[in-house]
Amino acid sequence: MREITKTSNAPSAIGPYSQAVKITAGKMIFTAGQIPLDPATGRLIEGDISAQTRRVLENVKAILIASGATLENVVKTTVFMADLGEFAAMNEVYGEYFPTNPPARSTVEVKALPRGARVEIETIAVLE
Repeated sequence: MREITKTSNAPSAIGPYSQAVKITAGKMIFTAGQIPLDPATGRLIEGDISAQTRRVLENVKAILIASGATLENVVKTTVFMADLGEFAAMNEVYGEYFPTNPPARSTVEVKALPRGARVEIETIAVLE
């Protein structure tokens, strides 16, 4: 009933969690929160919130593809930000990845994110 997704096209888990869990009975995929790690180096990328958001969403996309889904299957996201003052810039990049019928979203400012990241995004996707 549960399949664990693991792909080298996104950063490996840096703790006791899976990149994603696919519920085969209900065809749901829950991705772990992704921060802007370069999957080739395992290091946080340099750059502003736009660059970090782009890297995060590329990581999410790679995990979804490895799970048999795409960004179009995403029905809910949760965005964690170190500074909501950067919301507009994050939102602009986010909109490029979800141009039509975007998923429901919650955005929360947090005190800190792993490795000093500025943004982290987790998703829930449903396979049709």
